[in-house]
Amino acid sequence: MKMTDRKKGLGLFVGLAMCLTGVMVWASSAGPGISPDEALARLKQGNDRYVSGKAEHPRADKQRREETATKGQHPIAAVIGCSDSRGPVEIIFDQGIGDVFVIRVAGNVANADEVGSAEYAVEHLGAPVIVVLGHTSCGAVTAVAKGAHLGGSLPPLVKNINTAVAKVKKADPKLADQALVDAAIKANVWQSIEDLFKTSPDIRKFAKEGKIKLVGAMYHLDSGQVDWMGQHPDQAKFLGAAAQAAPAKKTD
Repeated sequence: MKMTDRKKGLGLFVGLAMCLTGVMVWASSAGPGISPDEALARLKQGNDRYVSGKAEHPRADKQRREETATKGQHPIAAVIGCSDSRGPVEIIFDQGIGDVFVIRVAGNVANADEVGSAEYAVEHLGAPVIVVLGHTSCGAVTAVAKGAHLGGSLPPLVKNINTAVAKVKKADPKLADQALVDAAIKANVWQSIEDLFKTSPDIRKFAKEGKIKLVGAMYHLDSGQVDWMGQHPDQAKFLGAAAQAAPAKKTD
């Protein structure tokens, strides 16, 4: 190979490496450019429009599709919601293409796949909010609360729901029937947020630094209204425990 060819090849390699590095940096640092509170406000405003029958269906046209295809996605929130066909997340919050990073799974649980997806949303896409969205009459939670037989791959899927139901029963052994189901559905939202904190050091770090907010919410199938539950009541404990769990540095 001639020297000039080698130089050209080296130049192409360096140029390609710089391009790839630029893409990686862009992918990890890009974000919607709004605070967690601003993102939550947009979700709340969108739900208000949806409930009142004044949904705008924004950013759902050809231009938006092309924009997100060429310039990437900058979602304002990651939402872990249930797979229930009656709970379409973008419609509930009246958001458009590229606005919400949706993670849907039966029972809105936070197992490894869901936690990893949430990490991707906040670390690489810059989403400032993670919402765990439960809903009324959740079939997965109802089945666990009523002790229904679950076969196939369902038992490992709902193991976290078992934990939530057990907590509810321990807190109030007298709860039964629909009251137990309703309490378990709410407890399951808190359980998923707890699982996110306990499973992901990165999510804990982002939350502790104030870069993201994790909030729970409940969607009502009949009215379309989202009730905001706020941050986990034990969030400070989870973040504090994470800090205490870190190994102490040796001092010479």
